[in-house]
Amino acid sequence: MKRRVLIVDDEENIRRMMRLTLEVAGYEVGEAANGPQGLDLYADGSSWDVVLLDQRMPGMDGLEALGLLNKRNAAARVIMVTAYASVELAVDAMKIGATDFVRKPMTPEILRGAVAAALQKSAKRPPEPPGEIETPKERPQIETVTLNGFEILRPTSADAIRTQPDEHAFIVQAPDRKRSQVTVKIDVDAVGYVERITKRRLATNNSFWAFAAERLLSDYLWNQGRIPPGGKLTLKEIDRDQLLMAERWKK
Repeated sequence: MKRRVLIVDDEENIRRMMRLTLEVAGYEVGEAANGPQGLDLYADGSSWDVVLLDQRMPGMDGLEALGLLNKRNAAARVIMVTAYASVELAVDAMKIGATDFVRKPMTPEILRGAVAAALQKSAKRPPEPPGEIETPKERPQIETVTLNGFEILRPTSADAIRTQPDEHAFIVQAPDRKRSQVTVKIDVDAVGYVERITKRRLATNNSFWAFAAERLLSDYLWNQGRIPPGGKLTLKEIDRDQLLMAERWKK
């Protein structure tokens, strides 16, 4: 039986491109031109395997439609599609229940890869309970964010990834499920800049730099839709929002 994908987008040319791309790959595709029409077609979700949902539509926008879809089916696989969103908005959408976030314009390979990756997910992650929870020393890899079908996984001690003191390593799983190690080097000038502005010295092994490194990697996957060449990136700049965080970050 063919897998069924529902496209909800107010732009007819975008729906046509996505439909043709997915039909060539063997999917059965349905279309809706707005949020209410998409909800009507979706019904209880039992007939659809994946939903491609535009974020910016007139009337009911994608985030509102996402919330309503997840009320009908908590296990819905919904891929948000947008030309405008930031990585931060992508993360917020995933907290509501999105499975992935794909940037317009996307290549056919990225679209097919994102749908294939979504189909690999049999269930949503449970919501995080409030408050701090003590975690065991050995944890499984934790999926942090999915962009263009790529998942960033934080390596655990079991992965035994060796890095230099000024590097942070991540595991990135591509849409074809192949995993690659990506190392983000913290440039000495970035460390010096933070120290000059905040009057605080945060060592490169501090968790602040791990956060900044993961954000850089997320931005790269979002904008480029591929693994960095050689599996390496260098963090050279810190923006204003990150500086504000650095001022309050634990040493």
